[in-house]
Amino acid sequence: MNPRIRHWGAAILLLLFTAVHGQESVSMSSWRLKDCIDYAREHNIQVSTQKLNTQIAGEQYLLTRAAILPDLYGSANQNLRHSGDGSNGGFSTNGSLGLNSSMALYRGGYLRDDIQERNLEVQSANLNLLTIINDITVQVTQAFLTILMDKESIIYARDLASTSQAQFNRAQQIFQAGSLSRKELLQTQAQLAQDQYNLTSAISIERRDRISLKQLLQLTDTAFDIAIPDTIVNSGIVTPFEKVKSTALSIRPEIKNAEVNVDIALKELDKAKAAAKPSLNLGGGIGSSYTDDPATSVTRQLDNNFYQQVGLTLSVPIFTKRVNRTNINVAKIGVEQSKLNLGNTQTVLELNIERAYVNVVNAQAQYDAAVTQVSSAKEVYNIVNEELRIGSIPVINMIVQRNQYMQALQNYLSAKYNAALAMRIYEFYMGVR
Repeated sequence: MNPRIRHWGAAILLLLFTAVHGQESVSMSSWRLKDCIDYAREHNIQVSTQKLNTQIAGEQYLLTRAAILPDLYGSANQNLRHSGDGSNGGFSTNGSLGLNSSMALYRGGYLRDDIQERNLEVQSANLNLLTIINDITVQVTQAFLTILMDKESIIYARDLASTSQAQFNRAQQIFQAGSLSRKELLQTQAQLAQDQYNLTSAISIERRDRISLKQLLQLTDTAFDIAIPDTIVNSGIVTPFEKVKSTALSIRPEIKNAEVNVDIALKELDKAKAAAKPSLNLGGGIGSSYTDDPATSVTRQLDNNFYQQVGLTLSVPIFTKRVNRTNINVAKIGVEQSKLNLGNTQTVLELNIERAYVNVVNAQAQYDAAVTQVSSAKEVYNIVNEELRIGSIPVINMIVQRNQYMQALQNYLSAKYNAALAMRIYEFYMGVR
């Protein structure tokens, strides 16, 4: 095989390297892969929703930090009372004003653990956001490559339709000269109709897939289209599986998130234990009261009745009807569950990487085979077309060879873009953007 096309990466035109880093000549409405990914990271509905969840986690963290501060409440009330009958009865008023504050001095470390847990939840929310962004990136990449394949399919379909048109025109001339049967003329006409139908179908599929990409981007611009890169230079060298696995286990957000969830579960256990310990609170207040006593002004009453108080409240859980013990046991179970989830997340990631590695190797082999197949089929098809032109073979022979070429072409396109996507996903596990 020609070395310029043997390596699948070097032969894959319209692929990612140029789409992401290359210099293309595009119209104002044409988007590179990098443009699509960057836009999706900002506007995709799943990403936007998780960003809001991250903000909520941040607010909860700030609220928990404020729990160690003293509070302060003001109060005021005014009462109207009616009592008795006759000369001793009637209406009277009274009221009070006050300020009260309290502060937790000791809760067995509960507040400290709660702050640390909320901080971990903020980290978890951010890691969830990164996981969603990674998933969206893969989906956008797949959708982008699918559209590239569609566009290339349109080129081939248009070329075949053009060839069929020329064959039909030639067949009409031969038929009029009496050297071609009506049956063979109709066969070429049917083949032309089929190719025109395939071209229309290919255009429709490309439009449908473009809408799918727009949906991922949350984009309604009717002028949206993707930029077709010119060339790509890619060695097609597959990174060893062990290296990719080692790197992925150390950088992938789903692994880090599972580790953070273990820490969160441990903090839940610490909080459950702290709830079983004594707590000490400091409280205090100032205030005064007054009535409608005509003998003493309200101002004088407020001054005379002014009070200040401060005190400590110690609460010791003695019998809680097994609430604390149950909470501790449930928290211990939660720790074990989080550790199981971490192990499962690591296993799933390792298997996904291994699956991606196998897909890359298989896709490369399939692409190499498809290149050979389509090259041979096209050469034979060209020979048959020439033989048909000079009238040395029947039309049916051309149609059979044309169908074989079409099948080889479909295999080639599928293998080409499957190889591209497989390599992209495999390298993505290593952090390659």
